[in-house]
Amino acid sequence: MSINGNFRRVSADQLRALLASPEQLNDLLDDSEVLDDDASSNAEYLPMEKNWQALHFLLTGTAWEGSPPLNFIGAGGQPVGDESFGYGPARAFTPEQVKEISRALGSVDGEALRRRFNARKMDELEIYPQGWSDHADEESLESLFEDFDALQRFLREGAEQGQALLVFLN
Repeated sequence: MSINGNFRRVSADQLRALLASPEQLNDLLDDSEVLDDDASSNAEYLPMEKNWQALHFLLTGTAWEGSPPLNFIGAGGQPVGDESFGYGPARAFTPEQVKEISRALGSVDGEALRRRFNARKMDELEIYPQGWSDHADEESLESLFEDFDALQRFLREGAEQGQALLVFLN
């Protein structure tokens, strides 16, 4: 069983409605096919699959903590209700927070991020999917950096459009 990271952009109005009535979240996610395997056609949804915690580590140097705004993958935001999507409730970030996250991600240099990769430390911290020392090859690294680039673009577009963000692990 795998733990997948998921990012879903929503309008500020949708976010307010979800925070007022968290039970609507299931309908939103079902409608957008976020919980299906084939959600690639939805521009408002970005699946991160298994690289989510490794990216969190590269951005913060921690397994779950770190300083805002770069800790948004594993921490922060406002819980949307109590329902778990497998690994806790969805967390919401306002349009203002999305702009702040996007600015912070935009200032992260790709080479600096690459230098932060430390397979031994990631294994010590049990960074999912674990076993980084066993397969710390160039292909694994490229997959991380492709996901980072996709996340930067996704959040930049959301910031430009004044959208909020939902983050959840399933």
